[in-house]
Amino acid sequence: MQHSGAKDTQLRESSNQKVHPQPMEEAPNQNPEAMEALVSRIFTNISSLKSAYIQLQAAHTPYDPDKIQAADKLVISELKNLSELKHFYREHNPKPVCVSPQDSRLAAEIQEQQSLLKTYEVMVKKFQSEIQNKDSEILQLEQQIQEAMQKRVKLEKNLKLRGLSMKESEGGVGENGLFSLDLSPDLFKSAVETAYRAIHDFSKPLINMMKAAGWDLDAAANSIEPNITYAKRAHKKYAFESHICQRMFIGFQDESFSMKLDNPVETKESFFQQYLALREMDPLDAVGQSPDSMFGKFCQSKYLIVVHQKMEASFFGNLDQRNYVTGGGHPRTAFYQAFLKLAKSIWLLHRLAHSFDPSVKIFQVKRDTEFSEVYMESVVKNFIIEDGDQKPRVGLMVMPGFWIGGSVIQSQVYLTGVKVTE
Repeated sequence: MQHSGAKDTQLRESSNQKVHPQPMEEAPNQNPEAMEALVSRIFTNISSLKSAYIQLQAAHTPYDPDKIQAADKLVISELKNLSELKHFYREHNPKPVCVSPQDSRLAAEIQEQQSLLKTYEVMVKKFQSEIQNKDSEILQLEQQIQEAMQKRVKLEKNLKLRGLSMKESEGGVGENGLFSLDLSPDLFKSAVETAYRAIHDFSKPLINMMKAAGWDLDAAANSIEPNITYAKRAHKKYAFESHICQRMFIGFQDESFSMKLDNPVETKESFFQQYLALREMDPLDAVGQSPDSMFGKFCQSKYLIVVHQKMEASFFGNLDQRNYVTGGGHPRTAFYQAFLKLAKSIWLLHRLAHSFDPSVKIFQVKRDTEFSEVYMESVVKNFIIEDGDQKPRVGLMVMPGFWIGGSVIQSQVYLTGVKVTE
């Protein structure tokens, strides 16, 4: 009986004792200071995240990639901090079986902040996607700009080579000290006229020296092109001009001018730059400064074929000047200087012809070709063709013709079978 009574007393005492589902030392509200510190850190991080988010939004208007990248890094940093706090809380505060009202309020606030955090994470991912798209657009635009610049440079070159570019400063001087000129058909036509005058000018001292040396000019003219009927005896000068022309233009169509080049590949721009560099120079100064230049070698080779050694021996009584030229020199005699002016005009015409794209084409007219006003021009202007007369024919070509683009620069010819008025 006593044993039974003692047992009832023990049961009553046990029923009055409170039951705790978790140990007292692990209860979440056992250390409110730690919880308040955790919540404070969460709110601080949320505030920092809001600030970073605002900076990220501001960096989009106007669009600033550097600011966007900096704000993006800041947002990611704050998100990581919040994530670490979340994991810290879950590790040290397992979910209780029952929670107090204060714990419920804190849990609700945490849930609210977590929802807000998810919203920010979505927005950050959206901004990151927009940044990637913007970076891709920027890269594409940069590529388009680069391609456009390359096309512009190519178009400018083509326009310049076709003579269609705008004049920068007519008659002015360029940045490199060269006279600013536009490559145009008119410029080439002017160079053709200069070359023709140079042929005519050099023929004068050549004929005068032949006279002084006792040459038979009639026989000399006939040896150049036999059996030509000249309307006047004075017209035989055209035979000597034809002789000079034929030899000076040998190899003109080749870019190398039938010479061995150190650099066989040259661009259109380099041809034009060579033209500009020599255009304003005295040819004697040019060969004096660079006797072994391409222009210097051109002068030497052309002199040796235009002025025959028998002719030179009769002029000077020896071949000293010829030997000097053959050895690579450029004599400073008046006769050679006159030849250099001719050589310069032909060299410039060649440089200019190959500056165009496509290159200017040269054409020559053979003897006995029927006269064509489209492709030829008579060097004698005052000729007449009477009714019933045969069409005039070419006796001598004094200057070749040229095709430049769709235009023709007429060849200069001496005609036979025409009457000349006084």
